Amino acid sequence: MIKKPVLAGLSLEGLAELLGSYPSFRSRQIYHWICRGASSFDEMSDLPMALRRDLAENYRVFSGTVVSEQRDRDKTIKLGISLDDSAVIEAVILRDGGNRKTACLSTQAGCPMGCVFCKTGMLGFRRNLLYHEIAEQFLRLRQIDTGISHLVIMGMGEPLLNLGELRKALDYFMDSRGLNISKRRLTLSTCGIEKGILDLAEQGPDIRLALSLTSARQALREKLMPAGRENTLPRLKDALLLYQKKADRRITLEIVLLGGINTGPDEAAAIAEFAQGLRTVVNLIPWNPVEKKEFEGQPLRPPTRNETAEFAAALEKHGLKVTLRTGKGMGISAACGQLGVVKKE
Repeated sequence: MIKKPVLAGLSLEGLAELLGSYPSFRSRQIYHWICRGASSFDEMSDLPMALRRDLAENYRVFSGTVVSEQRDRDKTIKLGISLDDSAVIEAVILRDGGNRKTACLSTQAGCPMGCVFCKTGMLGFRRNLLYHEIAEQFLRLRQIDTGISHLVIMGMGEPLLNLGELRKALDYFMDSRGLNISKRRLTLSTCGIEKGILDLAEQGPDIRLALSLTSARQALREKLMPAGRENTLPRLKDALLLYQKKADRRITLEIVLLGGINTGPDEAAAIAEFAQGLRTVVNLIPWNPVEKKEFEGQPLRPPTRNETAEFAAALEKHGLKVTLRTGKGMGISAACGQLGVVKKE
């Protein structure tokens, strides 16, 4: 069965080209309706009824279907979205202590990285998402809350392994004629793909970049994050230096704190050494529990409060700026590293 073309995520020019048989002003109307959160043609009230019927017969607004909506006590919201091939991805609205609301989006169905501490990696890798599948996550979240001001590419998957489709989605988010999200409010988090960082440095866009470092000791990082075997710390450092030169932005170094594994003074010293020459902030992320996660035969555990405080103090003694990320959405498995449904044996 041939699927109807999807309109969400298309640029205004792309929409006008696809809908070339209609007057151009109709494309602008439809574009603005989709950006405002319309999920069906029936909602586009200033279009003639006959046109709405014709559009519904030949096109789709979205390709995915929302199959679950979960809300945590801390006001985190997680959507499960089923795609055309029945792959299910997840997108999240996060709220900080103030009024900021941030959308967290996925770029892949599953993840090929296999990081020891991440639930999504247990799913394996299914495929890269298409640009409209990335864009419609945000549009679906915005239907729930129009007050979303920031966007982070930190959901399921490794963004830099799907950079071509992600770029199209980012262009859609930043278009001043539509959603008009400032690139200063867009953050991409990567586990460290050297080629992708270099590509981003040369081709843009110059959005905020976060590196999931977790360990600055090469041997340990390779064990925790298999991608580190090829993307070694020296190569990542060179790529980050180039990105910072091109984009002129501070880089966030994300450290997933694993109790008793990467919380010692040697680790803090190694992070300080890695950060030399970079303009950075270190974001500490106490590990969010995931069932059946082990390292070298021992169950993973979150750091204690003392471990976290002492590690933060050690980093600060090395002159680093440190922030602590509080776990949001843990009650609905929406916190960092918890996205994805573990396969049942």
